[in-house]
Amino acid sequence: MTEPPLRPATEEEIADSLAHALQYEGRKRVRHADDAMARITAERLVRRLRASGFVLMKRPPGAAPSDDGHGRG
Repeated sequence: MTEPPLRPATEEEIADSLAHALQYEGRKRVRHADDAMARITAERLVRRLRASGFVLMKRPPGAAPSDDGHGRG
């Protein structure tokens, strides 16, 4: 199977991912990272990455699972 083509990630997508990483460790909420502070930090990191010439790529969303009858008895 071929990988779908990558596209540059938007600044919002990058900031969302960074903010999530600052707020959670796995599925566990990290209490020392306030939502607003995580968002501010993420946005500053995105600006710095862009200014440094980084380009982050993102895959398109995967296809939704189909109901092809598997698993029915």
